[in-house]
Amino acid sequence: MPYQIEGKVALVTGGASGLGFNFAKGLLKNGLKGVTVADIDENIALKAVQELKSEFGERKAIFVQTDVTNFKQFDDTFKKTIDTYQNIDILINNAGIMNDAVWQKELQININGTIHGVLLGLEEYIPKYKSGNEGLIVNISSVAGVVAAGPFPIYTASKFAVHGLTLSWGLPFHYNRTKVRVVGICPGATLTPMLQNVKNKVLKPIYEEILVKERASLETQSPEVVANFVVKIIQEAPNGTMWVIKGGTEPYQYVIPDRFNLPKKIFL
Repeated sequence: MPYQIEGKVALVTGGASGLGFNFAKGLLKNGLKGVTVADIDENIALKAVQELKSEFGERKAIFVQTDVTNFKQFDDTFKKTIDTYQNIDILINNAGIMNDAVWQKELQININGTIHGVLLGLEEYIPKYKSGNEGLIVNISSVAGVVAAGPFPIYTASKFAVHGLTLSWGLPFHYNRTKVRVVGICPGATLTPMLQNVKNKVLKPIYEEILVKERASLETQSPEVVANFVVKIIQEAPNGTMWVIKGGTEPYQYVIPDRFNLPKKIFL
């Protein structure tokens, strides 16, 4: 039976714009009780929450300013969500940047921010405060989390890390003790501010050459289409699975080959 979104409460990091905002909107369209928009940018977030309130109702959304790299601040966001809605069912770890020019910050947000979210959601809050039999954590990786991306090698490394975190926390052992499903999303090129504003975000100017070549062949998609597919994944995807959404077509599960069954090549 599909997971019932209606009546649930969600927390979406990076929820003020792009994919995060559309995830919040997609869940509210499916009867979500309320959503916390957790974002570091107060100005954009307040406008986003006002838009959600205007469309879905005054109590349907709140904003909590959140730096996901700050564990205590992230913890307070969970507490404020529970104070407002009395429960928390869904966490979408969406906050992230693609900027290898500031790669230390990039790793802090993309990897540490995701780890903080899972530690708080899986180990502390969702098992205790979920309103139904099952909670859910969705980690946003990228197609750069399953294939090489020459212009952004450090961003790619961070999204491979999110992939590994999702598979590891998605093992049956963790689900059986928490009843929290952990799944991952690997969006392809999506028309969000992160994709559109990539100038000066590579390690060195020479990386711009491969970026120009790769951008010419990108199959893009809208964030609204991705959000609609993510709602379906939330409802139906098994624990510990990764889903690629590319070119606006139906999601497909990405499965790493079993290393024990791979043909062995030995080099002497």
